[in-house]
Amino acid sequence: MSLPGLTPILDPRRPGYLARLHLDLPLLLGLLLLCGLGLLVLYSASDHSRLQVERQALRLGLAFLIMLILAQVPPALLKRWSLPLLLIGLLLLLAVLAVGEVGKGAQRWLDLGVVRFQPSELLKLAVPMTLAWYLARRPLPPRLFDVLVAAGLVSVPVLLIAKQPDLGTALLVGSAGAMVLFLAGLRWWLILTLLASAAAAAPILWLAMRDYQRQRVLTFLDPGSDPLGAGWHILQSQIAIGSGGIEGKGWLKGTQSHLEFLPERSTDFIFAVIGEELGLAGTLPLLGLYLLIVLRGLYIAAKAPDVFGRLLAGALSMVFFVYLFVNAGMVVGLLPVVGVPLPLISYGGTSAVTILAGFGMVMSIHTHRKRLQS
Repeated sequence: MSLPGLTPILDPRRPGYLARLHLDLPLLLGLLLLCGLGLLVLYSASDHSRLQVERQALRLGLAFLIMLILAQVPPALLKRWSLPLLLIGLLLLLAVLAVGEVGKGAQRWLDLGVVRFQPSELLKLAVPMTLAWYLARRPLPPRLFDVLVAAGLVSVPVLLIAKQPDLGTALLVGSAGAMVLFLAGLRWWLILTLLASAAAAAPILWLAMRDYQRQRVLTFLDPGSDPLGAGWHILQSQIAIGSGGIEGKGWLKGTQSHLEFLPERSTDFIFAVIGEELGLAGTLPLLGLYLLIVLRGLYIAAKAPDVFGRLLAGALSMVFFVYLFVNAGMVVGLLPVVGVPLPLISYGGTSAVTILAGFGMVMSIHTHRKRLQS
């Protein structure tokens, strides 16, 4: 049976509408489904606030528009933009330290009057782009000199972001750089050396941390030591998830969240709302959807025709997984609380724009591959 409306999309011999827009259908559907589920969860987590849901929908709409725009940009142009984008990002981070706005004890934002934004988000894209550009010009697997150069390119923005302080974003930027190095075929002896160096630097990092950051680590090790103070977030989150059981209490029927026991329920701890209301039966399909998106991104990376595309698409896909891993880990008490949102679910537009912008570049790498191969 012929389906005229779908034939241009489904016929492999003809470029469909999505192909002309340089969009990857499986990845696009996965992202749309995830965002739709996120709005449903947010409606419950925000105590049925339509205004909050509408604001989030507008932010997601802007993020998808940016994804569409970046999907049109050829990978060759992305490669040329990599180093200038990193330099611009570093200058903006320096501007934040000099004249940035201070809020909740952190100096992370630049206010230009017309727009207020967080420059560190730009580095989540600029760092993997620059490392992919640099390593694509070198023999692989990377030599020690190239690894040291790459480590320098990563460490400078990570230290500037950590100084704001913003350990969550610093972790994600560092992970993006580490993923590029790993996908470049980093030798195991180098990996072990870097891990040993990081372990040796742990005491120095501990001394450089602020008091509240040290308290977060101590609370992670023993949440019960301060159940009504620093340990409140983790304990209430664990209670919410545990009370959900297998089937959950039902959408809109959570008690920990709606009775104000669970803090930050619309942002960092929204995963606990999902566990309480949807239970294990609802959480597993959500995690499966995340996994499918990551696997699609890695498939696109494997099919990329050049080293730059493989490294960039693979790193951006794996950083999306790091978002999920860190957020879920801190909510269930397996990792310290570092303020990483649940990707495309938590309330907020900044991380959504960054994530979908990254997937726009992944789609560009995939849909422009025939031009690169010719």
